Amino acid sequence: WVVSGNLNFWGEIVIIVTVGLWGSLSDRIGRRLVTAAGFVLIAAGIFMYGFARDIPGLLIGRVIYSAGIAAISTMLITLMADYVSNPSRGRATGYLGIMNGLGAMTAALFLLKLPAMFKSGGMDAEGAAFATYATMATVTLAIGVVMFFGLRGGRQAFHSRKTPMLRQLREGIAEGRRPIIALAYSASFVARGNLAVVGTFFTLWASVYGSSELGMTSAEAIKKGGGILAISYMASLLSAPLFGMMVDRMNRVSALAISLLVGATGYGSTYWLQDPFGLPAIASLVLIGMAEVGCIITSGVLIAEQAPDRLRGSVVGVFTLTGAIGILVASVVGGYLFDHWQQTGPFVFFGLISAAVLLWALLLRGRPAGSSAAMAATAGR
Repeated sequence: WVVSGNLNFWGEIVIIVTVGLWGSLSDRIGRRLVTAAGFVLIAAGIFMYGFARDIPGLLIGRVIYSAGIAAISTMLITLMADYVSNPSRGRATGYLGIMNGLGAMTAALFLLKLPAMFKSGGMDAEGAAFATYATMATVTLAIGVVMFFGLRGGRQAFHSRKTPMLRQLREGIAEGRRPIIALAYSASFVARGNLAVVGTFFTLWASVYGSSELGMTSAEAIKKGGGILAISYMASLLSAPLFGMMVDRMNRVSALAISLLVGATGYGSTYWLQDPFGLPAIASLVLIGMAEVGCIITSGVLIAEQAPDRLRGSVVGVFTLTGAIGILVASVVGGYLFDHWQQTGPFVFFGLISAAVLLWALLLRGRPAGSSAAMAATAGR
């Protein structure tokens, strides 16, 4: 757990440091090169995991992998904004959420079984692990090649070739002075922090409660909790197209407010829960799963709409940066609350944050969105 926690920590630090730079770089050289480079870095990091024999080796692989993740996280939203017209961005982001869910299911149903498959073919444990990492790296590299040849050249690059990259990054941060972009940045903090809270602390909650109250082994409790998490993930997958259609049919700040309301309700309701395996907990996890994907979709569409064309990559980079900070805050503050207050403390904490951002969204809902044509069009919907 200590080694895994340290790797996760430094991985998030790398993401925080590099996401803004990737966004600014994409405004200079185009999305295609940055997207392809991101997949190449992910493939290299995965491949290095197969060679790692000590903690420094694992750390190097994780740093390279995280730099690639930062690039792809930024480019997914930026490409969606570049390729998809404004009236259809919600639906497109909903499809993106579905593909994310299918990717997670593929990992659970296929990739995690690769070591056993290779061992059944006669490999020892070390060889099976290396073959697994090599297979994953090869697939990832192939996707990078497809991205390089499949994406068009960047029309966005001509705006910014003479602008220093760090200046572009500063301008992306400065865009946060506009209230709706600042709201989108805050929503990214909530959306990514949500993922960390559920993925980390529900498993711990299930493990501790199952062991102490039900006499289960830790493995049995985690397995049972995993089944409930699967229900939450399924709720995310099924609700993704619904949020996508909703955000195309109504004011986008209002759509974000609805997803925040669902999240505040789901997270806040855990304050009264003790049993992670009961029906009330399952109901809360369903709401949380819906809120996760809803907040990701609505905030992503909002930032894609509001970001100026010249600084789109930079603004989306800062948007992704605030999400990475949300993951770190969820991990650190959530861990403290779990240990020193109650096992649902991390959930309640993010319920309060969701409620605060919800109030902000409601205040901005009645205000003019700004001077750009896109914002004016949205405000008039």
